[in-house]
Amino acid sequence: MMNTLLNFWHTNTPIISILIPAFAGFFLLLLGNPSANDLPNEKRHKFRRLISFIATIAGFLTAVSYVVQASHGQITVYELSEWSAPFGIVLVLDRLSAFMLLLTYLLALPILWFASSDWDLRGRYFHALLQFLLMGLCGAFLTGDLFNLFVFFEVLLMSSYVLLVYGQGKARFQLAIHYVVINLFASAIFLISLGLIYASVGSLNMADVARLIPTLHADQRQLATAGAYLLFTVFAIKAAVLPLGFWLPKTYAVASTPVAALFTLMTKVGIYAILRVNSVLFIDEQYTPLFNLLLVLGLIGSVYGVIGAIGAIRLRRFAGFMILSSLGTICIALGIDRPTSWTASIYYLFHSTIVGAAFYLLCGWITAQRGEFKDHLRIAPRMKQDKLLSACFFLIALMMSGLPPFSGFLGKVLILQSTAGYPFQLGIIITILVVSLLSILAFVKAGFVIFWRSTDPEQDPIKEDYRAYQALPTRAPKRYDITLYFFLLLLILYAVFTQPIHNYLSGATADLSQQQIYQDAILKKDPRGNVISVEPFDPKNIPETKYAGENLDPNAYLIPSIISEKTLQGDHISLYKKEQIEKQHQQMAQPKTEITPVQDSGAKLQQMEP
Repeated sequence: MMNTLLNFWHTNTPIISILIPAFAGFFLLLLGNPSANDLPNEKRHKFRRLISFIATIAGFLTAVSYVVQASHGQITVYELSEWSAPFGIVLVLDRLSAFMLLLTYLLALPILWFASSDWDLRGRYFHALLQFLLMGLCGAFLTGDLFNLFVFFEVLLMSSYVLLVYGQGKARFQLAIHYVVINLFASAIFLISLGLIYASVGSLNMADVARLIPTLHADQRQLATAGAYLLFTVFAIKAAVLPLGFWLPKTYAVASTPVAALFTLMTKVGIYAILRVNSVLFIDEQYTPLFNLLLVLGLIGSVYGVIGAIGAIRLRRFAGFMILSSLGTICIALGIDRPTSWTASIYYLFHSTIVGAAFYLLCGWITAQRGEFKDHLRIAPRMKQDKLLSACFFLIALMMSGLPPFSGFLGKVLILQSTAGYPFQLGIIITILVVSLLSILAFVKAGFVIFWRSTDPEQDPIKEDYRAYQALPTRAPKRYDITLYFFLLLLILYAVFTQPIHNYLSGATADLSQQQIYQDAILKKDPRGNVISVEPFDPKNIPETKYAGENLDPNAYLIPSIISEKTLQGDHISLYKKEQIEKQHQQMAQPKTEITPVQDSGAKLQQMEP
């Protein structure tokens, strides 16, 4: 029994992490949802929470097992419908995708627990939307096909559209319109870029495209290059890279607290796509300008973000600008275009995601304690938990500014070390250090207004201000503090275990820099050792169907290499086709003999009874 389960697990490994949230989301939809006003008293809601928790915990355990499985450098390929690449869609599990899946669930699981206190009662279908968002994220991290990447992008984006307006409100609706329009525009460019690549290469499998692009004629390669630049633009929009990221601070500021915390991962999907596509598909001098452009945009974005934080008038927008600055730092590391800098960027990406989520939770906690002043950076009466909140604010300030001994500092040190011998090393070092200094000043400014200059609360019981202050909570809103502490502890542990994490990520980026490893794991070869790939369209090759006759097929010998043994022995491969396969294999066994199609033996399929 155990062997059967293990065999099933190893056979279906990558698809399981996508199916778990997919089935959970569908089942949650089948449970139905009453109006938002009836949710608190609705009996089925506890089952929704239970299903969502079970699915997310299962996804987390799956992600942990994936990291363990991929830690030795093994690349696991899952062929959908048992069709090999590039004819079928494949999912690819390697160290990088496993790491991103673990990050996804390390963020999603505590956020789900936090939101289940009462946030999931403020609108309908929260848990179903969350599961579909996880499905899209897992699919985007695992897919080895460009069009499939587009599909999973759309799945997670459709969920994010609704989650952004979750809880309603005019400001959320207005900025959600902007968010939707920007992403729809990006999706349209995505499709155009895929069309250009497919028209020139004839394939959308990442490994196959990477193999075929160097073989293209000049005009076809220019078309593929145009598609590559458009893809870069799309991913830059998704990753909020300047000048395409101005939407982020305001949009995230109006989202509900759990959604804003979860959305810190959304931009990282764009970063992952830039790294995955530009490293696997386009490692070539012709595409070096992409990385140089990313470096320049990263330098500008990191400075712009921290200056915006200094000028922010609300704490949640302050958090958004700091996230924008951290995205710029990640882009700097990607733009250096070295395995060591990629390792540093992924390490810093994890830190940026978790500390950003922690900061949004702290913003919600401070907002609850300040009453009518909310998160405005204005002088207000001293909060009832000001000492605890100031300590949390100080800790997050150290982490986000990149001060020792936390992971933000270690990540920036790794980035600076990776610049050794780089032509623009001095400029990069100065920019990162200046941004860190300005980040400290930004946090000092915000903390000075919120904590240091806070006034004594009204003491006269007759006045309205006294009654308003006494009505404010004396403790953190439910689950705010515990969730925040979890993220802070996670970041501390992340810094403590930097060495093994860095070793793991070094292996992941080493795999990215070696295209041949990726191609060998995904693409199949014929008996002569040639890669089985797409061919230009030939009108003489008439498509055949199971019940509509057969055609001579000079490539029949390739069939056993691209489908499973069970499918080959099944009813879907006709006797006529099997004769061609056997005949061509016999011809291949003879040296220097060209393969010719067999003659029609009269073995035909019979029309199926209706």
